[in-house]
Amino acid sequence: MAVPRIQNNIYYAVFCILALVVPAMTACTKAHYIMYLTGQHNVVPEPSLIECITHVDLAFMRSETFNTPNQTSFPLFTTVEEVRSKFPNDTKVMIAIGGWGDTDGFSAAAKTDQTRLQFATNIKNMIALTGADGVDIDWEYPGGNGEDYKTNPNSQKVWEIDAFPKLLAEIRTAIGPSKTLSAAVPGLPRDMLAFTPSTVPLISQTVDFLNIMTYDMFNRRDNVTKHHTGLQLSMEAIETYLERGLPSAKANLGLAFYTKWYKTDPDAKAECRAHPVGCPTALMEDPVTGGDLGKAGAFSWHDNVPAELANSWSKAQAYGVYDEAGGGHYYWDEDEDLYWTWDTEAAILKKFPQIVVEKSLGGAFAWGLGEDAPQFVHLGAATQGILTWTNGTKEPGPAAEDQAEKSEL
Repeated sequence: MAVPRIQNNIYYAVFCILALVVPAMTACTKAHYIMYLTGQHNVVPEPSLIECITHVDLAFMRSETFNTPNQTSFPLFTTVEEVRSKFPNDTKVMIAIGGWGDTDGFSAAAKTDQTRLQFATNIKNMIALTGADGVDIDWEYPGGNGEDYKTNPNSQKVWEIDAFPKLLAEIRTAIGPSKTLSAAVPGLPRDMLAFTPSTVPLISQTVDFLNIMTYDMFNRRDNVTKHHTGLQLSMEAIETYLERGLPSAKANLGLAFYTKWYKTDPDAKAECRAHPVGCPTALMEDPVTGGDLGKAGAFSWHDNVPAELANSWSKAQAYGVYDEAGGGHYYWDEDEDLYWTWDTEAAILKKFPQIVVEKSLGGAFAWGLGEDAPQFVHLGAATQGILTWTNGTKEPGPAAEDQAEKSEL
């Protein structure tokens, strides 16, 4: 039997959310509302669902592309022109450079005044060639703790902490003030090595905003379960950047349009039964190389559910609960020692009054637009959150929240 990715009554929830969203589209202009559009899920919904989106970040171009002198070829999975035709005329189409595992190109670019200038000049030329409205720098992560942190230790990357603001400043000089410059930055404080009380003010002088990745905050480097995009952890991430000098108007909250799973320790069933959040996990990362041991994973709402996970995911959808303390939707499958963590529409709606409004943020973004296909209900919830905020209300409309909760039943 095929396992539905979303419950059958979800279409009713979509209809009800959109009934609230569509009449108020003109209220969206105050907020940054950004969607990453990826080569893995290059799907754009009908125009009525994307009227509020202010920026689209096309992910990704590789960082090393910009280190070659006189570079003229900038490979991307689509074109700016093609994407622009699918969005409102005032939506900015950006190029996202980098992504997880893409560290060496940035490190080479940041080394010297000359390499920074070369990198920035190529970005300027790329923008002119493609017609993009700006760039999003997705270096994960300057200063260390990237994918290669075991084989290329953080101690060898300390110099990147000071070099990162210089690289951003060189890019700003090259592209000028009329183009948008943003950066995707870590949500876990342990990964914020390059985002210190000294560097954050320098970075904020240069960028238009930072997309704070308040997702994947539970990953294979952890040894107990938590919410990968939970409200409490998201708030802690936002507060860390604000405390280190980022103006709240330049901070965007991250939303995840996908679910994650983790293997828990089969010898810790009693502990996990008593405390599913905080339950010991299996060893998920090679302690020598940092490599993935296959004990954790993720898939989007657009993906087919892996066959070996289908039964457990079906139970998670049926019996998952929201943790009011940590602010995350989760399920622990005792039979298969699997812990699931994801955001429902109701969980997304809670984040706007409690984080975006409370902290007066510049807006929100999601990874990623096509990941929510084909129903786009999480997109609908995020749009309702944006509309609620820009309409000056601190709580989501009762009808919207009610319908989002129905989709979980």
